Amino acid sequence: MACSASGTIVLKLGNCTHPKEVPMKFLKACSIILTALFMLTALGGCESGSQDQTPDQVLGSGSKVLRILSGSENSELEPILEQFANENDMRIEMTYQGSLDIMRQLEQDKLPYDAVWPASSLWLNVGDSPLNLKHAESISITPVIFGIRQSLAEQLGFVGREVSVGDLLDPIRSGQLRFCMTSATQSNSGASAYIGFLYALLGNPESITLEDLQTDALRTQMTELLAGVERSSGSSDWLKDMFLEGDFDAMVNYECLIIQANQALEAEGRETLYAVYPTDGLTIADSPLAYVDQGDGQKEELFLSLQEYLLSDAVQSQIQRTGRRSSYTGVNPENRDVFREDWGLQPDRVLSPIHMPAADVLFEALDLYQTQFKKPSLNVYCLDYSGSMSGDGNRQLEAAMEQLLIQSYAAENFLQASENEVNIIIPFNDETLGVYTAEGNGPALEDLYATIEALGPGGGTDMYQAAVQGIDALKQYDLSAYTPAIILLTDGQSGGSFSQLADAYASLGSQVPIFSIMFGDADESQLEDLAEFSNARVFDGREDLVGAFRSVKGYN
Repeated sequence: MACSASGTIVLKLGNCTHPKEVPMKFLKACSIILTALFMLTALGGCESGSQDQTPDQVLGSGSKVLRILSGSENSELEPILEQFANENDMRIEMTYQGSLDIMRQLEQDKLPYDAVWPASSLWLNVGDSPLNLKHAESISITPVIFGIRQSLAEQLGFVGREVSVGDLLDPIRSGQLRFCMTSATQSNSGASAYIGFLYALLGNPESITLEDLQTDALRTQMTELLAGVERSSGSSDWLKDMFLEGDFDAMVNYECLIIQANQALEAEGRETLYAVYPTDGLTIADSPLAYVDQGDGQKEELFLSLQEYLLSDAVQSQIQRTGRRSSYTGVNPENRDVFREDWGLQPDRVLSPIHMPAADVLFEALDLYQTQFKKPSLNVYCLDYSGSMSGDGNRQLEAAMEQLLIQSYAAENFLQASENEVNIIIPFNDETLGVYTAEGNGPALEDLYATIEALGPGGGTDMYQAAVQGIDALKQYDLSAYTPAIILLTDGQSGGSFSQLADAYASLGSQVPIFSIMFGDADESQLEDLAEFSNARVFDGREDLVGAFRSVKGYN
């Protein structure tokens, strides 16, 4: 996939091209260009498939190795996978990425993995992969549903009856229902929910066309629906954790993660969620495990033995205990206690998947979500310009911000700004160096990037003062109209006062996440304290600063 200088997404066949023109006001130094091109290759899927990959989790310690590129939701199955690895003298190396990232990896000519395991077959089918994928089988299925606080579900009249997307839209319009959801352009659960919303709002056509996406009625209704999103996330698993740490009324997520959230809520004596299955927009994650054939017969046999193990009756029953289903027609009797009907779960429900759109329609729909439909982001970037950022650190920072602010690059990863988005840059060392704002998705973003290029590092580090300045900047906006976040980059231990930041945060009157990107010798404990304080998370930018910025932007 590539994009034109105007930001239009183009699906490429078998290779990848970069924009012919890049709208930058200043020529970059060669080192910055090389950094940016390298990261575009890594993120956009243009070659580089032979690079070594460090797995996120290694299961077993045997001599035979099976490397799997997987959606993060499969981390729940690690005990089951480890049992197989130990019994078969092998090692399973799990690398977790989002489903859209997996799709982009599949567009490469080579892939340093033996198997892929995304959340949905959608991402195996819509990309143009030159790889030989074989033996794809669904390991489990789970629908994407609403989990609504029990008392609110009762108040809205949703308990004990079928609920349509239109039924959900009414209380969203009135402000009675606010929910958390992953980004449709970064996570399968968000993308699936969004596709279900599209089908429902369009009256459930046999298939969605490009013309359908351009109607004024759809634009109005989808904008109203997504205005109900209170917090966003780039990961379904982290969305569940964020929900448990916060005070929210509802979330859209996989049925299995709603179950896990309820188990945690009940154990803590807190109100549980009531499961609502949107009748006219229900989408399903079918968790396909596929082999990447690279001519190694022994590796293929190893893969098939793992797949056979996962599909065996005994293991399928174990998988059901995690809240996933084995079929579209119901749950095994021994696992009905997991799918509790008092939580609104429907173990006997027959699941009917909707027809997924064609690739060109899907990519146009995702582009519209990012640029027109979703609630606009309000991003405050507090960027470290202390002396220790000189040289490579500053070059990487510029390359990272280029990927977000130069819209032809941002579009390659569906991270482009909308016409109502606000981006605020607060550079700092031992004091703040200014506040620079760009509203919308026009030339002001390029001006903002030119400002970043013109700045130079020097001095000490006080991230707290910069964050306080960011909180002051947020007070100028109606935060209910945005998805706000403070995004903090630092490469060192910070002076300054955490209590000053805490006081300023309390005066904001709204829970805004303070995401942190750790770089260089940053004090991880300081950053984790900020994340815990604001129900956010820390991203590690020490090996891939551009990727870290891309990830954190996907959470907003």
